[in-house]
Amino acid sequence: MSVPTPPANILAIESADPSDEVTQHVPEDSAAHRAMALLAQHRVITTPHLHRMLGPSKPRSGTSESLNALRGDKLISYAVLPRSRGTRLWFLTPRGAQVATLWPELRGRSVVPPGNATEASLRAPHTLAGVRAHLAFLDDARARGDEYGALDWVPEIAHRLPDTGGEDRLIADAVMHYTASSPRRLQYRSFVEIDRATMSSERLASKLISYARFHDYTPQPVGRRGLVRDQAAMLAWQRFYPRFPRILFILTGASSRTLQQRTEDLRAMTSEHPLVATLAAKVPLGAAVLEDLETHGPSGPVWMPLSGPAERRSWMEL
Repeated sequence: MSVPTPPANILAIESADPSDEVTQHVPEDSAAHRAMALLAQHRVITTPHLHRMLGPSKPRSGTSESLNALRGDKLISYAVLPRSRGTRLWFLTPRGAQVATLWPELRGRSVVPPGNATEASLRAPHTLAGVRAHLAFLDDARARGDEYGALDWVPEIAHRLPDTGGEDRLIADAVMHYTASSPRRLQYRSFVEIDRATMSSERLASKLISYARFHDYTPQPVGRRGLVRDQAAMLAWQRFYPRFPRILFILTGASSRTLQQRTEDLRAMTSEHPLVATLAAKVPLGAAVLEDLETHGPSGPVWMPLSGPAERRSWMEL
């Protein structure tokens, strides 16, 4: 028996279980719809973080009601964060991911939810550090009147690299799309790297080499190498961005002294490696501590430029 086509502003969700004859609906632009879109994009988010993204001026009870309704429809599930007094960590179920993949705001983005509560909990520390950074920018943009929404932070963006050094992809922790409204309208794109001090400082700094390689990478057609007519080929990054995004390192998870030393190592890599030095001459590079972003806002003087004078400034002034 055929199923009637739903109205244009309604997305139908058919049960994967043939015995379930109930068809649920998630109205577009409802709190439930926006919550699912955010979970699809960020993978895992806590209830307080989701509420701040959806609209902190509204009662938090409304966010909880939307989440509980989606859980009742088996579109989302949750894990409880350890040592958090019951804070819920929400994520899409496979069924919810199948639905969200069809939505216009997620077109072209893969929706890969955690397989279960254990996987969601293991993913949480790094992902939630990124969510905290995103919320710092979101709160700051709201206060400044800038254009930056909850979906303008896109995690885990991969780009191909030249096949040298045993590495063929650059995966940014996030790409941020931000439009400042004053003193004049300017669009900013940024690659964001989240560092929780879980890797060596040398390995962190070496990410700058990968970005430098991507900056200079011109893909060559198969079977053609070094031909004169290929020298004018488009750089790989120009296929995705009007100009190369600035690169922001956001550090957390260690003492102030350790984070300062890691920032100094990033500056040393910038000055000592020829490819990175060339990149720094063309692309703004900076590092900041996550807790400073949350306290003073990203537009405050909390960013250390990775080249030039060691004077802290706004991320827009790098």
